[in-house]
Amino acid sequence: MGRAFVYVILGGGVSAGYAALEFVRRGVSHGELCIISDEPVAPYERPALSKGFLLPEAAARLPSFHTCVGANEERLTPKWYKEHGVELVLGTGVKSADVKRKTLLTTTGETISYKILIVATGARALKLEEFGVNGSDAENVCYLRDIADANRLVNAIQSCPGGNAIVIGGGYVGMECAASLVINKINVTMVFPEAHCMARLFTPKIASYYEEYYKSRGINFVKGTVLSSFDFDSNGKVTDVNLRDGTKISVDMVVVGIGIRPNTGLFEGQLTLEKGGIKVNGTFQSSNSSVYAIGDVAAFPVKAFGEMRRLEHVDSARKSAKHAVSAIMEPDKTGEFDYIPFFYSRVFTLSWQFYGDNAGEVVYYGDLSASGSTFGAYWVNKGHIVGAFLEGGTREEYEAIAKTTRLRPAIEDLNELERQGLGFAVTFSQKPEASPPPIEVKSSTSGLLLEKPLYAWHATAGVVFAASIAAFAYFYGKRRRRW
Repeated sequence: MGRAFVYVILGGGVSAGYAALEFVRRGVSHGELCIISDEPVAPYERPALSKGFLLPEAAARLPSFHTCVGANEERLTPKWYKEHGVELVLGTGVKSADVKRKTLLTTTGETISYKILIVATGARALKLEEFGVNGSDAENVCYLRDIADANRLVNAIQSCPGGNAIVIGGGYVGMECAASLVINKINVTMVFPEAHCMARLFTPKIASYYEEYYKSRGINFVKGTVLSSFDFDSNGKVTDVNLRDGTKISVDMVVVGIGIRPNTGLFEGQLTLEKGGIKVNGTFQSSNSSVYAIGDVAAFPVKAFGEMRRLEHVDSARKSAKHAVSAIMEPDKTGEFDYIPFFYSRVFTLSWQFYGDNAGEVVYYGDLSASGSTFGAYWVNKGHIVGAFLEGGTREEYEAIAKTTRLRPAIEDLNELERQGLGFAVTFSQKPEASPPPIEVKSSTSGLLLEKPLYAWHATAGVVFAASIAAFAYFYGKRRRRW
């Protein structure tokens, strides 16, 4: 037994929902599109899981955060998919894929064939066992990747009011979960091996600001060490956490956020892989012309940097999904994806945005010593601004750093840039638009990037795009604090 579709989306995360909406908007016929997901629910906005879903009161629950409400688009409930003729195959995994035959074999034994496949399998949370520590199956040890994980975490929180929690990991998941636990009146200690939180993105100086704020909310930090083992009670619950430096901490619950690994297993040996994900070109097409990849699993050319990147953030998932569908449905009208990496977070009363690349010399501005202040930084590489960070900005200020990062103005005097601070981006963004300087394409991206200068119309379209991201993020933070 089997079924055939023109388009199949494999995976039910954020990018799958945005791809489905784009297909429908571009006129896909009833019965042509299918989504296969091992989750039992339709695609939803995952950022809600570490924010609104964990609130002690008026917590977010489905169907309120189905995609695509995170971008102020339609909310795609199961009814929406049915009304638009999109087949949802939920609670069903895929055992094998054959890209030559264009078939997928599901865990129920059904063969589903396609003409075009979009791989949106995302990534899985790394487990403690992969680092030699047992105990992931204990009822008070929690991860956070999907709604089942979120429900498990809520149950753990509710089972130990006023208790003690250890958060393993100092990245996105760790920082946002720690904030949510404190809101639930749980005592929190964060443990991670790096010298400071958010080590992949933050400088030590920026990280210090957020760590001090977290300390003011009662969160403790144990840095420079890792989990060694757990102690358990007779029921199999974790009672103590043992760290490699010899520290023992009594706990009521544990949250683990130690990274992710892209779900590429079905396609190893069939598609070209890079950066841990599926290598695609500027239209998200893989080494097999019938297979596209989007979201966390895709390694795509970032034109602004002239190299391949795999980005783990919801904004990239949303935008890559729309662009891939556009390329599939209207290939002659779709150019290469021109995206500036964009990250943001909102915890407690804090809200920051980052654009571009954190490479080169760092120039800080604003007051990093006062809680609730506005401050930021520029990254200057080879004489040009390539990245910008801002905490506590206005809509116009976020738009300004987005535009400045995309156009990469030349900087001759770092001291003068520091003196002007945020004012530099605000003033620069008001000037007539010009093309950013040409990018040297690195050899590893050969055949995937357009080896041409970025012409003015590219820059203009890109600036509008970047400004729209900044505007969305600002209003999203004001209107949807829970998500």
